[in-house]
Formats: sequence, C-alpha cells, structure tokens
Amino acid sequence: MGTALIYLLVVAAVGAALFGLSALVFGRGEELAPLPPGATPTRLPAGEIDGDDVRELRFQQALRGYRMDEVDWVLDRLADQLDRTGAQRDGLLARVAELESVLGSASPGTAVRVEGEQ
Repeated sequence: MGTALIYLLVVAAVGAALFGLSALVFGRGEELAPLPPGATPTRLPAGEIDGDDVRELRFQQALRGYRMDEVDWVLDRLADQLDRTGAQRDGLLARVAELESVLGSASPGTAVRVEGEQ
C-alpha cells in the first residue's frame, strides 16, 4: 500500500510540474488587450504604400504565430499587385495629362482627332 501511495504522489507531482510548465509557456488562456485606436503592430508609411513597403514588412515571431513562408507569399503577391496598380495609375495619369494638353492647345470650335478614336 505504501508503494502505491508513493507512485501516486510521484505521478501527481509530475502532472503538476507539466501543468505549471505548459501554463508558463502557453499562457493561461487570457485574451490579449486590444490595440489602441490608430495603432498598428507593424510599421507602414503614413502616406501611399507601394510594393517595396509591403516587401519590407516583417511580423514579429511568436511561439504560436503564423507560418512565415505563407505570410511572405501573401506579402509578395500584394506587393506585385500594388506595383501593377501603381504603374497602371501612372500610365493613365500621363495619358490624361497628354489629352488635356492636346485639348488645351486646340482652338475653340476646332475638331480634335485623338489617337485611338475612330
């Protein structure tokens, strides 16, 4: 009977030690406090964001965080899309400026033929 009691105490002590270690490593299940309004856990420029800003973005590593290769893949796709969108926007703005200069230089009442029109 004494041996069984010693085994039971050892098992209870090992269980308590494992519970304490897991609670220390993984936390006790409490939720994190929300970020204050306007705060961000990462750094991004205050103005326009381009593809290089997204490529340089890095997240803090945590014990139970995201898979870094998946986050990097998503950030690369977003950066490429931002670059394409910015290039299209710049091309359209240049085209608008070109058309405004053509229309501004034409005299009133004169028909202006724009390249690409039928």
